[in-house]
Amino acid sequence: MRIIAGSAGGITITVPKTSLRPTADRVREAVFSKLGELVEGAAVLDLFGGSGSYGLECLSRGAKRAMFVETDRVAAQVIRENLAKARLSGGTVVQMPVENWLRGRGRETGEGERYDLIFADPPYAKVKGDVDWNGRLLGDAVLPGLLVPGGWFLLESFARGGAGPVEGSRWELRDERRYGDAMIGYYQLKPDPAHAAVDDTAGL
Repeated sequence: MRIIAGSAGGITITVPKTSLRPTADRVREAVFSKLGELVEGAAVLDLFGGSGSYGLECLSRGAKRAMFVETDRVAAQVIRENLAKARLSGGTVVQMPVENWLRGRGRETGEGERYDLIFADPPYAKVKGDVDWNGRLLGDAVLPGLLVPGGWFLLESFARGGAGPVEGSRWELRDERRYGDAMIGYYQLKPDPAHAAVDDTAGL
C-alpha cells in the first residue's frame, strides 16, 4: 500500500496488524482522480483513519491540514508513524472512538473548525447484527456542521449493502461509484431553504 501522488508519492504506507480493512490503492486513485484540484489547500477530516491512507494522500497532494480520528490505539500510532515516514506536516491524530469525538464536537461552543473534505471508512456491515455505521454517520446531528458550504463528505461502504438514504438526513447523495466490494458515496449538504437560490457547491 502506498501514497499515490504528490510530495510523498510512491512512499509505502504501513498498515496496522489488526482486523482493519485498508482501502485499496486503485480505489483511492479513482477517488482522488475525481476530486482533482479540490484537495489543494483543503482542510480534511479522516474518520476511522485506519492506516491514514485518505488523509495522507490529501496532505501529499497539497491539503493544508488533516485531522485523523481512529479508535484503535495501535492504528493511531501507525498513522503517526506514516506521517513521520512520509515527512508530511499538518496532520493531527486523535485516538478515540469516532462517536465520542463527534459528541465532543457537538458540546463545543462557537463555530469550531470545519472541513472542506470529510472521509469516513467505517467497518463494513456485512451481516445482520453488524453495526450500521453508514446509517449512524448519515443520521448524525453533529457531522453536517463540520463541513464547509460546498464541501464534500465521502463515505465508503460495503457495495452489497450500500449506504441508503436516512430519513431526516441533511445529506444529499450526489454520486456513487463501485469498486469491487467498495462503494464510495459522494455527499453534500442539502440546500438550506433560506438560501435555496444560492448554489455554492463545487462540482466533481
